[in-house]
Amino acid sequence: MFLRKCYRDKNGRRHAYWALVESYRTARGPRQRVVAYLGDMDEDARESYRNTLDGEAEPDLFRGRPPEYVEVDIENMSLERCKEFGGCWLGMELMKKLGLPGWAEKTIPGSRGDIPWSQMLSVLVICRFCRPSSELHIAEHFYESTALSDLLGIPDEKVNCDRLYRALDHIIPYKKELEVHLKEKMGELFKVEYELLLYDVTSTYFEGEANANALAARGYSRDQRPDCKQVCIGLVVTKEGIPLGYEIFAGNTQDVTTVKHIILTMEARYGKAGRIWVMDRGMISKENLEFLRDGRRYILGAQRSLLKKFKEEFLEDNWKKIRPDLEVKICRSPGENDVFILCRSGARKEKEKAIHERFASRIEKGLRKIQTGCSRRKYSLQVIAERIGALTGRNSRASSLFDISYVQRRDGGTQITWSFNREQQEWLEKSDGAYVLQSNVTDWSAEDLWKAYIQLTDAEEAFRIHKTDMKMRPVWHQKTERVEAHIFVCFLAFVLWKTLEKIAGESGLGNCPRKIIDELSNIKMLDVILKTRNGITIRRRCVTRPTDHQAILLHHLKMNVPTHLAIRECSEDFQDRFVDLQGVAMRKTP
Repeated sequence: MFLRKCYRDKNGRRHAYWALVESYRTARGPRQRVVAYLGDMDEDARESYRNTLDGEAEPDLFRGRPPEYVEVDIENMSLERCKEFGGCWLGMELMKKLGLPGWAEKTIPGSRGDIPWSQMLSVLVICRFCRPSSELHIAEHFYESTALSDLLGIPDEKVNCDRLYRALDHIIPYKKELEVHLKEKMGELFKVEYELLLYDVTSTYFEGEANANALAARGYSRDQRPDCKQVCIGLVVTKEGIPLGYEIFAGNTQDVTTVKHIILTMEARYGKAGRIWVMDRGMISKENLEFLRDGRRYILGAQRSLLKKFKEEFLEDNWKKIRPDLEVKICRSPGENDVFILCRSGARKEKEKAIHERFASRIEKGLRKIQTGCSRRKYSLQVIAERIGALTGRNSRASSLFDISYVQRRDGGTQITWSFNREQQEWLEKSDGAYVLQSNVTDWSAEDLWKAYIQLTDAEEAFRIHKTDMKMRPVWHQKTERVEAHIFVCFLAFVLWKTLEKIAGESGLGNCPRKIIDELSNIKMLDVILKTRNGITIRRRCVTRPTDHQAILLHHLKMNVPTHLAIRECSEDFQDRFVDLQGVAMRKTP
């Protein structure tokens, strides 16, 4: 940055004033922009600025300048332009910690207009982080209600739907490069280890037909919206829940078919490096096991049917208690190199017992209803078989508890009888709350393997934050590229969320990003206007003083909220103002 002398003709006289100018690079070459108009200054003031810009002085731009005092008309004091400051300022600080503004400015080409796409990326991500909403709501309501125009230097009128939608189109091609940048930066900031990777799949549904999106299809909905088309999202996170990357699949894709693609994608981007992949039992298939065994390590949730394979070991007493209500033990199967970890949870046992009882009561009630119907009417064997099949299919969790038989009566009707399978009932009572893990990591204890697997809850928590806090669902965009960009922005906002969570955790604030965001969002920015006796109007853009609670949060986060901001405007209404770097504007009243 440097000082530039400017001239202006007014009332037949030529007036000189100074401006602070910044040089920056764009795809179309170097450009210059005015950071602030400084008004008329003497040599001492200009030298103070130059020393500060050269790094020879402390960042006090008015050091050595004597204070000036004026008489203020307190009856005519007013406040203007009150805007939300704390939340978007926090988002900006987190983006700076991750190096996102600098990376985007170097990587994403500038636009043909006067607002670079790299800055529009900041608008989209910070708005999604602070108060998730549509691009229409950002353009028409939210952006102008915040201090982002002062923090980013983008006037309110420049943020509109068209520019936001075009920004989505321009940022999505840089997804891979940005994921690599974030992985390296998060590793530097928090010393993240990428040895253990958790992988899971979720879905998000569309509002509308989404006919223009080739990936939109109906499939298994985790959102209980089978009536809507959806896309599936495979997310990879570390054991701390730090996101490493994600991929988007068609809405009717089965989880088991995504494993090979996601692993090869992550390995091509980051290398193999002996990582351990952790997945639930929905990812298991013969083909996937063969693929994983080809030089990769894994910890997987095994099919529940394997419990019977280890029935004898299950009934033995040599379990290791690692929690008050959890026991584990390692078993080996003849002819296999993998180890199997039997796990038995007391809390899960009560839950599964209640589920089996509920489904058993439904089957019994349904059988009685079918039996009553058979006593009143003559149903064929085929009709009864279909009804019984439908009943047990709806309540499959308890269908093995019943031995059902039906025969044709002499009068042409059907007689139905049933009984409880006592052996199966005893096995369920013993195996409720139990599950099996499978791994080729043979040098870990059962406790270590279980702890690694249970961290899959971090991936599930990541999906919850995406959907609830980042408002990833439902998707209102219809085009494929816009949908991908929408999910990408949600992913970047989630990275800011996890960054804040890690900083808060290291600062002793616990796991409470949403509370921190809501609390700091109450910090406002406003203009204080003071009329003086000598006809000068003083305008100062101030930030409200943090409350005691907010000050404690900022102290633990090691962040300092500025007390005031520079006034950036230089429109016709502000041409006769003097604007300094501390945010003081003076205007002679007529």
